[in-house]
Amino acid sequence: MMFPYYLSLLVFSPLIGILVLVFIPKVKEPFIKLIGFLATLPALILTVIAYIAHRNGAELSELAEKVGWMQFVNPEMAGKIYSIDYELGVDGFSLLMLMLTALLSTLAAIASIHIKKEWKGYFMLFLLLEIGMLGVFAAENLILFFIFFEITLIPTFFLIGKWGYFEKEKAAFKFLVYNGLGSAILLIVIMVLYARTGTSNIEAIMSIMASDSDHLVVSAGTKMGLLIALVVAFGVKLPIFPLHSWMVEVHVQAPPSIVMLHAGILLKIGAYGLIKFGMGIFPDQFQSLAVWLAVLGVINLLYGAFLAFIQTDFKKVLAYSSISHMGVVLIGLGALNAAGIQGAIFQVVSHGLIAALLFLLVSIVHERYGTSDMAKISGLAKSMPIAAGILLTAALASLGIPGMSGFISEFMAFLGLFKEMPVLAAIGCLGIIMTAAYLLRAVLSITFGEAKRENTEVNDVAPLEAIPAAILVGLIVLIGVYPNILSGSLTSTIETILLGMGG
Repeated sequence: MMFPYYLSLLVFSPLIGILVLVFIPKVKEPFIKLIGFLATLPALILTVIAYIAHRNGAELSELAEKVGWMQFVNPEMAGKIYSIDYELGVDGFSLLMLMLTALLSTLAAIASIHIKKEWKGYFMLFLLLEIGMLGVFAAENLILFFIFFEITLIPTFFLIGKWGYFEKEKAAFKFLVYNGLGSAILLIVIMVLYARTGTSNIEAIMSIMASDSDHLVVSAGTKMGLLIALVVAFGVKLPIFPLHSWMVEVHVQAPPSIVMLHAGILLKIGAYGLIKFGMGIFPDQFQSLAVWLAVLGVINLLYGAFLAFIQTDFKKVLAYSSISHMGVVLIGLGALNAAGIQGAIFQVVSHGLIAALLFLLVSIVHERYGTSDMAKISGLAKSMPIAAGILLTAALASLGIPGMSGFISEFMAFLGLFKEMPVLAAIGCLGIIMTAAYLLRAVLSITFGEAKRENTEVNDVAPLEAIPAAILVGLIVLIGVYPNILSGSLTSTIETILLGMGG
């Protein structure tokens, strides 16, 4: 289907842009912007080709890569050789995440036109971040996954701290501390699994754990402890209440183009890790925690929705909205059935698109008004009618109106939970009502509220800004009316998860 090292080229293609930017003088801003944008296109093209080939019947296993990387001997175990290979591969879920990453990276590069300074350094870090995100979803062994996971932290820290707003340094350090602690916990889990199983290959570890019915490799208690540690590590990233406070500051202080990637992709690494590793490696223990995950999901949903309702800054509304919507992911996973898991994965993709669209609009409005205070940007329909229309569309998608992607994901997740825990699902439905309340309050206030100042010189959405907005709206509607475009690739992934849990 593909040429050798297809995934390696896909993951590291932004490196070409970084190398070109090294030799471009920083004063040539238009050329730097063009290179920064063009460098995101190869990954997008390659992921689309792989997706189309897969939809036409090609096996994703053909994309797998494996090359010997490092070996070392443990003298205490009769010279046993431990090896770590460079392994890349994808399944239906990770292919969708690669596509989402490549697409949002390209659109965020376009949205970066509003960055005001030091374009060269910005785009070099931006492309490094893209490499890390692509690598996370393509890695087929835990140590390589961890390396790419860490690569995402470094450029994100500098992109927030250098190009953010008033309290950018505080937000950047808070991001680093929380995510650094999560990474440390994740590393401990990976090292324990590697030491006990003798491999870092994800599929091999899953196989060993599945056959370890007598707990000879890893005891039942240790498995539960490792899973709880994984939930904490990825719960910081998702984020799960009460590990969320850092994320609110990042959403408010980081440049909107970076928040498009943060809300759209980086938060989703937490959900990806819970599904890929939590469910895949510890299926029995995950079933024991399912009720608690569903409870945490309902708490996330209600807590985020309530706090979003009382905010006056639109960025904070969207930040708490992300916390609330990640509760839907946990609800779906806690249901532990096909509908719930599919709903959780749909929510990962759907929220990625909707959050990116909303923060693209934040970028556009902030560029015109210099603020995201809802009281100061009210009356948007008069000054920026196109932007106001797109904003209302994005809000309707976020609150889950039928015909848009948000409806499909929430419907499937709650359908799964109603089958297993109807009382908890009924409580969670209050969060959907609250979502409609806070989104309509915010959007109607911004769009139709009384204008606080006369400003006839405010320009509406420019053509370069309208292109990514139109693409995102189109995809949100496409998934809403034709969800099989996602579910067709997820069938084998969900079947594998349920088989691992004996379902």
